[in-house]
Amino acid sequence: MRKHSDKINDELRPEYDLRQLLKAGVRGKYAKRYHAGTNLVLLEPEIRKAFRSETAVNEALRLVLELRKIPSLTRAR
Repeated sequence: MRKHSDKINDELRPEYDLRQLLKAGVRGKYAKRYHAGTNLVLLEPEIRKAFRSETAVNEALRLVLELRKIPSLTRAR
């Protein structure tokens, strides 16, 4: 059995000053860009089984959008 060492294995080179590296960082610098390009939707398990790819989901949703354009008899009354 190996003895567990309390010493942290620090792989940062000695010439790098962590205080200087962290000083220039900006919190949330890319947050707006990330959120603008992210459009994730979580699907229920039974929906995932029916649609195996994002292409299949997109085709089905496009069909739903087209069907919504057709006036129904119940709406006309």
